[in-house]
Amino acid sequence: MTINEQKQALRKQVAALKRAHTPEALEALSAEALARLETLDAFQSAACVALYHALPGEVQTAEFLGRWYGRKQLLLPIVQGDDLVLRPYAGPDSLHKGAYDIWEPSVDASATEAPRPDLIIVPGIAFDRQLNRLGRGRGYYDRLLSDLTLPCIGLAFAFQLFDHIPVDAHDRRMTAVVTDTEVIEGGLTANS
Repeated sequence: MTINEQKQALRKQVAALKRAHTPEALEALSAEALARLETLDAFQSAACVALYHALPGEVQTAEFLGRWYGRKQLLLPIVQGDDLVLRPYAGPDSLHKGAYDIWEPSVDASATEAPRPDLIIVPGIAFDRQLNRLGRGRGYYDRLLSDLTLPCIGLAFAFQLFDHIPVDAHDRRMTAVVTDTEVIEGGLTANS
């Protein structure tokens, strides 16, 4: 089986695991994962944090965005062609559905030049204990992360964490992976 075939098989496996959970269960697990994220020094010390507005089945970030809006500068990605571009988050009323039905900052909000984030938090289909990430297969986050040298935290449910996942040379490793049950670190510390 090729690496691409292995990745596709793993994406199907994780999709089945997600379907086995109710939206309410995923919401509760999301709250636990986000509570763990908030204990990391990298998050606590970051003035500007780039993260994502979740799709169904991802760690849900809407309440988290609301909680931290005004306390930290928040950036969200917008899809521009084949790339993700980070733009300032200006509250829930400033969002519209963009590419792939992802909530992203509106054109007015995206006209503002985004500052460089201190930390980026990314979703994924699967992660492993070596801090590798498997995305949806389009390479958006790999391209974004290839231009950034800053702490990068993968955010996922515990059932998305594996001992090993298939990776390619262009796949970007995370600095840490945070789930609802644990933090896998590569140099970050958590404040309990």
